[in-house]
Amino acid sequence: MAPPSVAGEFRRLAGLDKRFLGLVFPPFIQIIAPANVAPGLSENQKLHAGEIDALSLAAAQMADAVLMDETAGRAAAAGLGLQCIGILGILIQAKNNGLILAVGPELNELESKAGFWMAPSLRRRILDLVNEQNEFENPPHPF
Repeated sequence: MAPPSVAGEFRRLAGLDKRFLGLVFPPFIQIIAPANVAPGLSENQKLHAGEIDALSLAAAQMADAVLMDETAGRAAAAGLGLQCIGILGILIQAKNNGLILAVGPELNELESKAGFWMAPSLRRRILDLVNEQNEFENPPHPF
């Protein structure tokens, strides 16, 4: 599930930002508007509308987790008792569930095409978690 504001932002970025060109919002994700804003979120100056909507929807639906990479969003989620997962956690779960063969190439793509940055120690830790210790240690750099 995702709120309309998140789907709209995704589509806007897919049409404007070269890192997202050609990406399509996944058709299996239901677009659902939150009925109410979760307590304390509208006063939080660090959250943007999409984060407020996503957290409100997750709280209302009693979601298992909410996709959130930003620090302020993660803190707000914790305040609502919501568990967060980020893009790296999704990649780990995808590998563990057999949905992708390897995480390393996905990390390479994120870094080289989407400008995603991660500390080398975090990269090693992620690859260790999915038993890809040395296979993808040195990602290609676009510069």
